Amino acid sequence: MTLKLHCFGESGNSYKAALALELSGLDWEPVFVDFFGGAARSPEYRARNVMGEAPMLEDGDLCLTQSGVIQQWITDQTGKFGGTPDEKYEVLRWVLWDNHKLSSPAGMTRFLMNFLPEDKRPADVIAFMQGRLKPAYQVLDTHLAGRDWIVGDGITNADLSCCGYLFYPEPFGFDRKDWANIDRWLANIEGTPSWKHPYDLMPGNPSDRA
Repeated sequence: MTLKLHCFGESGNSYKAALALELSGLDWEPVFVDFFGGAARSPEYRARNVMGEAPMLEDGDLCLTQSGVIQQWITDQTGKFGGTPDEKYEVLRWVLWDNHKLSSPAGMTRFLMNFLPEDKRPADVIAFMQGRLKPAYQVLDTHLAGRDWIVGDGITNADLSCCGYLFYPEPFGFDRKDWANIDRWLANIEGTPSWKHPYDLMPGNPSDRA
């Protein structure tokens, strides 16, 4: 049975799950969630996903939300991306760090700067969020010095989580060229067989709403 990932292209959290599925070799297909059109607030969507979030993975009667949970499910099915037994908690540490320190503020800042009408964008909030993000970039860049991957010798859920928002072209205060180790690491991810950019992997693009 083909797995269904309810997602949309603009969502970095969806991208984490979609990229893990794509690189895993599992049989899956994206199902477009018109998030900006309110689809995730519909009674039909909330009946399966009380959190009203994307991504949402469906495998028959199984329904999972939260990108980190979906990534772990993929690891449990395939044995991929979890690191060695000695590395599994280090992988989890970076997934949780990303969820709290990197992806959450990055996603909010990108939304405020690009997906709100220009006259509604709160400049002070954006500046504050960018100030919170800079130390996160510094942590990641420092950790990646001398490393090809965040944990161990290959791509893991730590990498798939932390890269979630860093390939998007919309400005939110991150330029990979400012961070040499992050830039090199992102190039390693781009060089992984079957890698795709979020707008090529999932339906939904800002140009669709232009």
